[in-house]
Amino acid sequence: MSALDVVLWVAVPYVAIAVFVLGHVWRYRYDKFGWTTRSSQMYESRLLRIGSPLFHFGILVVLLGHIGGLVIPKSWTEAAGVSETAYHATAVALGTVAGVATLGGLAILIYRRRTVGPVFSATTRNDKLMYVLLALTIVLGLAATVVANLAGGGYDYRTTISPWFRSIFYLRPDPALMAGAPPLFQLHAISAMVLFAIWPFTRLVHMLTAPLGYLTRPYIVYRSRDERRAPRRGWEPTR
Repeated sequence: MSALDVVLWVAVPYVAIAVFVLGHVWRYRYDKFGWTTRSSQMYESRLLRIGSPLFHFGILVVLLGHIGGLVIPKSWTEAAGVSETAYHATAVALGTVAGVATLGGLAILIYRRRTVGPVFSATTRNDKLMYVLLALTIVLGLAATVVANLAGGGYDYRTTISPWFRSIFYLRPDPALMAGAPPLFQLHAISAMVLFAIWPFTRLVHMLTAPLGYLTRPYIVYRSRDERRAPRRGWEPTR
């Protein structure tokens, strides 16, 4: 294990976590009105209706799969009666389908953003960087799954990458676990850490927002402006 391994698998994860947490605090405190997706639906909706659901449903499955694979120890699934063969087959099948759906949806959204004039004009450099890192992370993750599990003999990341991931939050990081992982998995982890570091400063912050205030806010009263309605006494228009 080299000094570079210590930097990549100990220092960089903690820096990414710190920037992710503190960046959101700063963004909410000083840029609350900028905490938005900057929706471009009003400019174009046909491609958006296809790409957005495809991307969001795919990324949700990918996220749940990562939580299950990285957070839940292998011993827990075995204790629950889930064999390694069954877990591996399910994870590869769902991961591949969800990854393809996510990448396809993202491709449609990027194509839309590049080819629709008003949408492209509303795209900032920040957005372009976010799209590049998001696409790179998804491509590397999908490539790692395909190469290691479909084209290769398989790789049990729950014996190396998952324990390393949990060791970061246990405050007992073990970089040796990641140092021996396949290069594609390492690149996927690095790109994900960079993505999480820039997350608070992009439109991705909307993922952490839920409109809970809608449940308790008062009703909005709409009043007609129809001139044919007789005005209330004392409110007749002056001429």
